[in-house]
Amino acid sequence: MPDLLRPAGPSDPVPHVDPPQAQDPRFAAVMPPAARLVALYDQAVFCEGPVWWPARGILAWSDIEGRRVLGWHPDGRVEVVIDATPFINGNTVDRDGHLVHCEHGNRRLSRTRPDGHYEVLVETYRGDRFNSPNDVVCAADGALWFSDPAYGLTTPRQGRLAESDLGHHSVYRFDPASAALTRVAELGQPNGLAFAPDGRTLYVTDTSRTAGGDGHTIYAYPVAADQTLGERRVVAEVEPGVPDGLCVDHRGWIWTSSEAGIQVLSADGHRLGLIPTPQVCSNCCFGPGEARLFITSKAHLYAIDLAAGPG
Repeated sequence: MPDLLRPAGPSDPVPHVDPPQAQDPRFAAVMPPAARLVALYDQAVFCEGPVWWPARGILAWSDIEGRRVLGWHPDGRVEVVIDATPFINGNTVDRDGHLVHCEHGNRRLSRTRPDGHYEVLVETYRGDRFNSPNDVVCAADGALWFSDPAYGLTTPRQGRLAESDLGHHSVYRFDPASAALTRVAELGQPNGLAFAPDGRTLYVTDTSRTAGGDGHTIYAYPVAADQTLGERRVVAEVEPGVPDGLCVDHRGWIWTSSEAGIQVLSADGHRLGLIPTPQVCSNCCFGPGEARLFITSKAHLYAIDLAAGPG
């Protein structure tokens, strides 16, 4: 039996936090007037990588520094899904329903099947080890796109101190069917990833401001038919803080983490609304039907209920 960290029960209200703020009438139609942030769990160390895992019917997310992958059940239970992890950060679900992980400690991509079987997917590029894979998304064709900044090499509580074998911080496309690996982009510190609903645009965040650079930017790359990336454009420079993790809804709106909370942008970067959080938030994802947004923020997993999901 998995370790139980929180018993079944209702979520906890979050006091002393402002309600969601609409900066565009379109956001008000998505956010019910009574919607408020609730806390689902508050005993982690540093939360990241949330994703809804349909095969288990849970919200899975990483406690990077606590070295666990956790699972929240709709009845309120929180359990340990994977213990003693190699500093797993980002997660996604692949086309076969497996949970795919970015491992800071082992500097590779891996996956866990619904039955618990674990396997390594890819760990080198042209013979050199990755830096510390950070975030990963699955495209419609089954390919896994992932970012590889240096955070796991420079932050011992989130990885292991080491020099980069590669000398660059990049985004990759990995095809599990053929094992083909392609380097598709380079950024200061590439971090969060998300596709537009039609798969023709890849959004990538640059968070190099946190590592001595100036990047606090969401970029959009056109995805060509041959799965290469075209010239990037700036969608937004996020203030305050950086756009760490992000997700995109069925409208094409971008929901990005920041120091102030979750900022919601249109595809052209127009600011639509803000969901304030008590602490800096790291990432977010949708539950089934986009009826709920889950938010990771330091020790906490938060959620807020939404309206007007896909028809």
